[in-house]
Amino acid sequence: MKPIAIYLPQFHPIPENDEWWGKGFTEWTNVTKAKPLFKNHYQPHLPADLGFIDLRLAESRQAQVDLAKTYGIEGFCYYHYWFKGKKLLDRPFEDVLKTGQPDFPFCLFWANETWSRRWLGEEKEVLLKQEYSEDDDIKHAHYLLNAFKDKRYITVNGRPVFVIYKPNDLPNPAATVNTIKRIAIQHIGIEPLLIASNSHFTDAAKLFSFGFDEILNFRPQLGVLPNAFNTTISVKRFINNCISNRTLNGNLKIFDYGKALHLMSEVEPADFDNIIPMVFVGWDNSARRGNKGIIITNNTPEKFADEIIRVVDKMDNSKNNNGLLFINAWNEWAEGNHLEPDHKNGLAYLKVIKQVNEKFK
Repeated sequence: MKPIAIYLPQFHPIPENDEWWGKGFTEWTNVTKAKPLFKNHYQPHLPADLGFIDLRLAESRQAQVDLAKTYGIEGFCYYHYWFKGKKLLDRPFEDVLKTGQPDFPFCLFWANETWSRRWLGEEKEVLLKQEYSEDDDIKHAHYLLNAFKDKRYITVNGRPVFVIYKPNDLPNPAATVNTIKRIAIQHIGIEPLLIASNSHFTDAAKLFSFGFDEILNFRPQLGVLPNAFNTTISVKRFINNCISNRTLNGNLKIFDYGKALHLMSEVEPADFDNIIPMVFVGWDNSARRGNKGIIITNNTPEKFADEIIRVVDKMDNSKNNNGLLFINAWNEWAEGNHLEPDHKNGLAYLKVIKQVNEKFK
């Protein structure tokens, strides 16, 4: 088992976010505004050991790595925002690449989706559109070379790992995959390992037909939760929320962690052959979306441990599995999904990683 934690680089201001959301906006802006919306609703999630990190600081990035190493995380998978040559939130990763520090494995996860005011439920107001072209694929492939060449870059059998979040959004996925591989082979003599996330497209055969080498079994798969994306007030939801969560709210989508895991397991591949599994700490995006949020309750370190053990057992029983286990996430604070310590659980989730690592040595 090689635990790789998904890493959000949103914790520093950028001019675009200043314009769209207000001067000085970072992920912490949403996190600190969050309020509990029903009895025993855990909000806000506030950081403990590492504090309110600013990712422009090398000391902050090193502190994250020191903590991750202590508890058995073997690398970070940075979300990578590329919009037709324009990069956003790229400073933390670019600094890591340029300085060679911290000395910690990493890979990239292209979050190829259009940015809108979705956090506020306003899907139609586009902030930055994701557009594609053959020429842009070539430019993107050349940009990736410097990362792929870095000695810290995570590889499988010598092949640099690169994940695409929405492969089905690409107008010609096979061409994009071929371009990235071809240019890497031409210029650095290495074929990258291209991985398709199935977060929004679950047809494995189709994804493999595009030339992807493996599939990331993304979690949480919110689409399997009943009416999770329906933002209209529901009488049934109102009744369920009254009974289960003692709140007079027909809008909030509230799900139990154990039940959510069960629903997700029902659509999970039969084995993890050429599949990279993912587990998730929790989910609560009400810090971003308020009453339109999706909230998963009753997640505990113990249930998280049980899920990792189940997944690793399945990895061991799969014939063609590379041992990578992605964990969502290191620091998705505004989605209630973080390994970084908070005031409620402290180091508990990180201790789970260390304990499971020792169990499977």
